[in-house]
Amino acid sequence: QEEQAAWTKRELAGKEYVYIWADGIHFNMRLEEDRQCILVLIGATDDGKKELIAVQDGHRESERSWMSMLLDLKDRGLMIDSGGPKLAIADGALGFWAAMRKAWPNTREQRCWVHKTANVLDKLPKTLQSQAKDKLHQIWMAPGRKEANRAFDLFIKTYETKHPKATQCLAKDRDELLTFYDFPAEHWIHIRTTNPIESTFATVRLRHKRTKGNGSRKACLAMVYKLIESAQKRWRRLNGHALIPDVIAGVVFTDGEKLKAA
Repeated sequence: QEEQAAWTKRELAGKEYVYIWADGIHFNMRLEEDRQCILVLIGATDDGKKELIAVQDGHRESERSWMSMLLDLKDRGLMIDSGGPKLAIADGALGFWAAMRKAWPNTREQRCWVHKTANVLDKLPKTLQSQAKDKLHQIWMAPGRKEANRAFDLFIKTYETKHPKATQCLAKDRDELLTFYDFPAEHWIHIRTTNPIESTFATVRLRHKRTKGNGSRKACLAMVYKLIESAQKRWRRLNGHALIPDVIAGVVFTDGEKLKAA
């Protein structure tokens, strides 16, 4: 707990991240009535390495909790002069996006396809979910935005009459689901989802289950920090990390390809 507390106060001046991934993980506490929500932020550096930026106890995944985290990071010097990351990746939780737009108004938004797929399928009968999943897969695996939009329209037309809640869930984030097409194709596998966090969460949840849960919020926070910090040693660099300077410089990419000068 002392190590986690010291890490939370470390100086961040000069730290820059081109991409950030945000998510929250929920736990039951043996000695407390309320479930605990721990907010996690991971970033990709200019050389393509993924780093743990913040682990903080939050209240559900509210805007106030996320804003508290982002303001604290800025107060310690994170990305004050750069205008923020180029892209943020998260699920549809409104709390994070509302806070991020205030802290980094120039950062672009990418909704997580894993979360979105699960949310859409949850609004369809089980008999249709396999077929619908394939149609969703055709959207985010399309080679370009034109093909993705065509697959998007097909999904809407297929299900909107009988299952409007499913199509509305998908359609409301259309632009934010396809933002990744404006970034290098080599980075798509990393920036279409929050997998850099989700894959680590699997280890955290397993440890939490085996220890039959933590007794206190502080103990849980320290455990999550230590497990993610340990997992960080095994994180691999982004594919195509040599293209990151172009992203930082504002070079235009169309369908994952660098726009060539006339």
